[in-house]
Amino acid sequence: MSHSPDTTAPRNSAPGDTLKLATELIRIPSVTPDDKGCNQLMMDRLQAIGFKVEPMRFGEVNNFWARYGTTDPVLCFAGHTDVVPTGPEDKWRHPPYSATVQDGMLFGRGAADMKGSLAAMITACERFLAERGASEQPIAGSIAFLITADEEGEAVNGTRKVIDALEARGEKFKWCVVGEPSSTDRLGDIIKVGRRGSLHGRLQIHGVQGHVAYPHLADNPVHKAMLPLHELCSTVWDQGNESFPATSFQISNISAGTGANNVIPGNLDVVFNFRFSTELTEQQIKDRTEAILDAHDIDYTLDWALSGHPFLTQPGDLIEAVQASVRSITGGDCQPSTSGGTSDGRFIAPTGAQVVELGPRNATIHKVDEHVSVSDLEQLSLVYEDILNRLL
Repeated sequence: MSHSPDTTAPRNSAPGDTLKLATELIRIPSVTPDDKGCNQLMMDRLQAIGFKVEPMRFGEVNNFWARYGTTDPVLCFAGHTDVVPTGPEDKWRHPPYSATVQDGMLFGRGAADMKGSLAAMITACERFLAERGASEQPIAGSIAFLITADEEGEAVNGTRKVIDALEARGEKFKWCVVGEPSSTDRLGDIIKVGRRGSLHGRLQIHGVQGHVAYPHLADNPVHKAMLPLHELCSTVWDQGNESFPATSFQISNISAGTGANNVIPGNLDVVFNFRFSTELTEQQIKDRTEAILDAHDIDYTLDWALSGHPFLTQPGDLIEAVQASVRSITGGDCQPSTSGGTSDGRFIAPTGAQVVELGPRNATIHKVDEHVSVSDLEQLSLVYEDILNRLL
């Protein structure tokens, strides 16, 4: 949704504003998919600096799209306000929603993944717009925010649905910076320029239940599963390429039996996942998997669920701007990577947008005592602001 920005002078963020906003967001227990008011807090802050905000609710999930400006190109900041559960709160050094600062670290669920990034994005925009307004230098395009509360969970009614709505009305953006915690040893040392695809399988191998003392009257699916599962585990699916590691197959769960030690089970259930490179398609993986199972003459059913296709942002103006900004603000270089799990970038990349993920260090995400460096948050905001200046 486009608009003409108002003439009110945007607020100019002061040092410490990123920490203050991150603290406000962390203190809201927005366990997926309930944003608990985080989205409204962000929308209010963006409206105050001239953004046109548009809540987008799908199912039980609150999302929003916000835009400043009416012209192309558009730089979009994307992220999520939902967090994973805390786990046992008594194991935390500080209450997980207290947003406590100790020894230069901000502790709390979502500090690194990714409320710190959200705060840094907003304060970066506040300074950028204030400085452009003060200097009367026009913005060469528009800024947008795509925010969801459905990233950590099923990711059905979040970014995917917002993208569908934007595409239906012909609204696009050229660049997207996702605030996922991409860094490892220092801020900005790694940026994600792509992600592997993710394909889930639920396999049930059928047998005949019976008494363990009378195996000739039963058909043990556990025994029947051993050879095909071994072959699936030992298969080299591809060699990967210069951008992606080799495709991996991992079994995450196996279950069978009635709980009694004298009963041969009737079925064996296996849950597995492929993380796949651009060397293979979804259909090729399915065909090869089913060919292996069929070769072992077993009775089975197999259900598939695609979480996302692999994507890769090619070298271009967004990657160049991000690398230059990280170097300018932190003094260090950053390495493009496609490692790690899936992100909402998988829903954005198919639009044709260039997608880069840049955020804090990820060593404590989803863990007890999740935390982020306060100085990293302030620097991250400066990096985001520098990216804005380079592209717009």
